[in-house]
Amino acid sequence: MKNINVGLIGFGLSGQVFHAPIIDCTEGYVLKKIYTTNEKNIEIAQEKYSAEVCSNVDDILNSEDIDLVVVATPNESHYEYAKRALLKGKHVVVEKPFTVTTKQAEDLIKISKEQSKVLSVYQNRRYDSDFKTVKKIIESGVLGKIVEFEAHFDRFRNYPKNYWREENIPGSGILYDLGSHLVDQALYLFGTPNKFFADVRKQRSFAKADDNFELILFYDNLKVTLKASMLVKEPLPKYIVTGENGNFVKYGMDVQEEHLRRGLTPNTYSPWGKEPETTNGILNINLNGIDIKTTIQSECGDYREYYRELYSAIVEGKRVPVTAEEARNTIYILESATQVNCDIIQFIPFK
Repeated sequence: MKNINVGLIGFGLSGQVFHAPIIDCTEGYVLKKIYTTNEKNIEIAQEKYSAEVCSNVDDILNSEDIDLVVVATPNESHYEYAKRALLKGKHVVVEKPFTVTTKQAEDLIKISKEQSKVLSVYQNRRYDSDFKTVKKIIESGVLGKIVEFEAHFDRFRNYPKNYWREENIPGSGILYDLGSHLVDQALYLFGTPNKFFADVRKQRSFAKADDNFELILFYDNLKVTLKASMLVKEPLPKYIVTGENGNFVKYGMDVQEEHLRRGLTPNTYSPWGKEPETTNGILNINLNGIDIKTTIQSECGDYREYYRELYSAIVEGKRVPVTAEEARNTIYILESATQVNCDIIQFIPFK
């Protein structure tokens, strides 16, 4: 089996939790180099991995041994590092959100095609247990025609945190952070909308960046509502799916992030990605005059699926798991929401 040598740029939360351990556990990948300048993170990387730890990003970009560059740096720098890696002839994975602007996304797509290199975005929440379960329910047809879909990604923190995501800089705030997941999932399920509405707010008195949003995507016969807030203490449903036959309601979060933060990996913990039965979703429908209410066992989440699909794309020429074009459409909605707040925006298809 051909190995793909990986250079990981960035070893903060994203690099440590969502990329390095998953790459290290996925067959066909070798984590060769890690770039970080944070002394504490250097120690962590050296302790956990056999990869060379670099303090100069050019040690990765100029290395002939590196096949794939994973960009896991703060959002504002995604474009710069991805562009440099593509121009060096590397395949590239960019942590979500893809870029800050649609123009940057379009530029990277153009360069990747000119270089004939795979460019993908790490929308790992497609591989969450809860979302996989919702997707399975929708595709089964048991709900009938879907008329409404609502998804939440809520948290609670009513105090300031000294973190770049909460500063007033391009690409910061909850919209680009959690909104990139929700929008990607909606577009993955239903395609691009005809138009959409955006309401983006700063609700906490100390907030420098947005900490609440509501996006409504309008399709021909479907309404999709996407919401996130930093002030939700009592858990709300993660998903509510309404069809002509009834509803599917799902509480609870995928457990992979929690386990990865605790240092657990697919190699050390089993069964990986399995939710507790207490968070199984509820299906309540009426079929042919018969009421049916039951719990649905959640699918197992597994972020390795993304890297397995990426391997097939790079080595075998198969479909990229999250295409740059799909990610660009997500950025178009996020960027538009910040520019035309509290208004309805027409989605203009890309050529």
